[in-house]
Amino acid sequence: MRIKGAIFDLDGTLLDSMSVWETAGARYLKSIGKTPRPDLRDTIISLSLMQAADYFRREYGVTESVSEIMEGIDGAVEDFYRNEVRPKEGVIGFLESLRSRRVKMCVATATNRHLVEAGLERNGMLGYFGAIVTCTEVGAGKDSPDVFNAALDFLGTKKEETFIFEDALYAIKTGKEAGFTVVAISDESAKKQRDEIARLSDIFVSSFSALEAFM
Repeated sequence: MRIKGAIFDLDGTLLDSMSVWETAGARYLKSIGKTPRPDLRDTIISLSLMQAADYFRREYGVTESVSEIMEGIDGAVEDFYRNEVRPKEGVIGFLESLRSRRVKMCVATATNRHLVEAGLERNGMLGYFGAIVTCTEVGAGKDSPDVFNAALDFLGTKKEETFIFEDALYAIKTGKEAGFTVVAISDESAKKQRDEIARLSDIFVSSFSALEAFM
């Protein structure tokens, strides 16, 4: 397969970081005296940080502004990105391989920029990417193709030669519907959707270490 451009998701794809997002919303709500509902994780997992903040205002009666809520959630996870987060298996070797072939790379993520930069810098990965495109800055979550199209515009590559690397089913669906080739990276957070992810994606692997055979 010919690849000239690569758009990478961050959490669960480049970084082994989904666990912190599964608990960040609940941690924030508890910190302001709210009791998280049992379905909170499943409800907000497909939302951008801005969308989650709006959801907390609408469904939990949080009176802080959207920006204040976003800052509160950020505070619950920032230390993790700066001091604990690790890359997914095989990812650095794969990025080095793409760079050696002069493949253009960027990140498209629902995570706020300062956290993205902190996590990538901690693991020596920031320099591989020419740009970071966030859902917050684009103004749409990954249920919309806007963030992927913005990343494509930056890369300047043809869509048929640009691959999206993702772990989340909803984002994989969006990428496929938008006409991209989508590579799915297995992550523990999406194990319940594993079969559907494997069916829907163009390539499905357990780790980046297995991708050289395809590219």
